[in-house]
Amino acid sequence: MTSPQEVLENHTMVVRGGRILDVLPTPQAAARYAAAVNVDRSEHLLLPGLVNAYTQIAPPPGRPMRPERAHDGALTCIAEMLKSGTTCFCASGFFPEASARAAAEQGMRTLIGIPIAETASPWAKGPDEYLTRALNFRDEYRGHPTVATAFAPHSPSAIGDGTFSRIATLANELDAGILIALHESQRSVEESVARHGMRPLERMHALGLLTPALTAVQMVHVSAADIDLAQRSGIAITFCPESNFRSGDGAPPVASWAATELRLSVGSGVAEPAASLDLWTEVRLLALLAHVPGAATSALRAWDALAVATRGGAAALGLDAETGTLEKGKCADLCCVDLRSPAMQWACAGPPLDKVDRLVFNGGRDTVSDVWVSGRHLLDGGAFTRLDWREVAARING
Repeated sequence: MTSPQEVLENHTMVVRGGRILDVLPTPQAAARYAAAVNVDRSEHLLLPGLVNAYTQIAPPPGRPMRPERAHDGALTCIAEMLKSGTTCFCASGFFPEASARAAAEQGMRTLIGIPIAETASPWAKGPDEYLTRALNFRDEYRGHPTVATAFAPHSPSAIGDGTFSRIATLANELDAGILIALHESQRSVEESVARHGMRPLERMHALGLLTPALTAVQMVHVSAADIDLAQRSGIAITFCPESNFRSGDGAPPVASWAATELRLSVGSGVAEPAASLDLWTEVRLLALLAHVPGAATSALRAWDALAVATRGGAAALGLDAETGTLEKGKCADLCCVDLRSPAMQWACAGPPLDKVDRLVFNGGRDTVSDVWVSGRHLLDGGAFTRLDWREVAARING
């Protein structure tokens, strides 16, 4: 899978220094390159690693979230994401240090949403401390090969205009991204209007935050005017459909958003005991929600839905120069699906593009065999190569 509507068969990918060096027919690869390591995955489908564009790292099941537990919570989430073929994730929450450390240890690519609020949390006590710690954290990870950062204001209706103005100034000066949940529920919209006299997106526009650097998460309860404003501003959108359904907030208008041609991405949303970080569920929901009653075709075909979960996520997080597609020069962030698995059997008998349809509606943890991030083999034949899950599980349950 290299370009829209193209599936290459009997090809080899050559990786050097963690980046894709070449993609070419297997006989040509054997004649042209002498491989130090050869990984044969016949009867498999190689695709860009999935990008979970928004998740909140959860504590270990049944345990309160404390700094000493946050690291194990992050490792648990990383383990689940690797098993389902995710190579990059955006982590939100009040323990950014634990998420960043766990991701760096495991070689996982991540964008850490640095929390900013006006109420006390385990991360900071007030807006001044939030901003100071955010800048220090950003400096700590500047230039890191797999850990990027963005500002992530929490509960926007509870943040004053002064703090938002400071965030806007810093983001502009530092060329930093902003990640913020907006329009996730009707109540959040009504609260913004009651407190600030404007709908959330209108307020972000008035404060100078509605730029291409902003990724708006959720965007469920929106009007035609909201969508038009978002389209004119060039922001990115991250859907979390399963999380929306679980919270009772309904579904985002996927077809309407698809028509804007904005950068669309998908995430698992708030991690909770009953929820899943398997992004294949989100991809399926996205494809189904894109069907408009009475329309001859879906606003998002299977290929488009898969693209939202790969290159779309990379673009929304500002990482598309490094990951999201299988192109020469990009990082070898790869997911490998076993076409011999029961869920994929019908795909083997059809033409190449049928494999993509089958993958979108049947893919999952049971179909993913291997994961590489920057060429590092983190999941080999379904087994972790770096993460010691027994040790993590023992600490969680001990």
